[in-house]
Amino acid sequence: MEPYDDELRQFAAHGAAPLPPASREGHVEHDGARIWYATYGAGTPVILLHGGLGHSGNWGYQVPALIGAGHRAVVIDSRGHGRSTRDARTYSYELMASDVLAVMDVLQLGKAALVGWSDGACIALILGAQAPERVAGVLFFGCNMDPSGTKSFVATPVIERCFGRHATDYAQLSATPDQFDAFVGAVSEMMKTQPNYTANDLARIRVPVTVVQSEHDEFIKPEHAEYLARSIPGAELITMPGVSHFAPLQRPEQFNDVMAGFLAGVLD
Repeated sequence: MEPYDDELRQFAAHGAAPLPPASREGHVEHDGARIWYATYGAGTPVILLHGGLGHSGNWGYQVPALIGAGHRAVVIDSRGHGRSTRDARTYSYELMASDVLAVMDVLQLGKAALVGWSDGACIALILGAQAPERVAGVLFFGCNMDPSGTKSFVATPVIERCFGRHATDYAQLSATPDQFDAFVGAVSEMMKTQPNYTANDLARIRVPVTVVQSEHDEFIKPEHAEYLARSIPGAELITMPGVSHFAPLQRPEQFNDVMAGFLAGVLD
């Protein structure tokens, strides 16, 4: 049995497992920003999109699993996160979705499966809605698609440990290491009003979607996940027991099993 990190003590102290050596990495110049990406392994492409305030290194337990299953894992630091830069404009999920498409174009990925965590899930679903011909399917983990889907914020030791890790990593990776507070403010401002997709918007999505909700998610209402699964045509809902918003770090094998099942259903 794998050791659990339910309280994120290991993550707070050391981060996720280190990413393996990349097959290719670099930056894409796109719409006022430099977007960092890296690829690992070969095979059918799977793009991993991290959560708000984090970076691609948070997928350290998932990338080896994808390589071992014969996939090409692609990670992208969202605009302003990790090694990617941002300009002065207001954040939007649609803008960050366009960044993902720009990376896909540079890598000549005609189509890929998207695995999104928190803000990354929103970005993935928006890309699936806007460019369905480029998206084999979306694993939508731990996010909302309108402001009513979020719980009232309650600080917990687990959240504080995660936030502390994000601050440390930002200082080490960012081109603007002294601007973490401004970065947090900009992302938080976006989260107050975005995303804001209606049921009719969701009903027009035509890519396969698996909505994954953790039993103890600190941020997302379970009834919102149920609503998304009802509103998106053909969507599946999976509830992960025993974990919270940070399942890919807390119990990687459990999350990876869900990810593998999703990929088996959307990739040839």
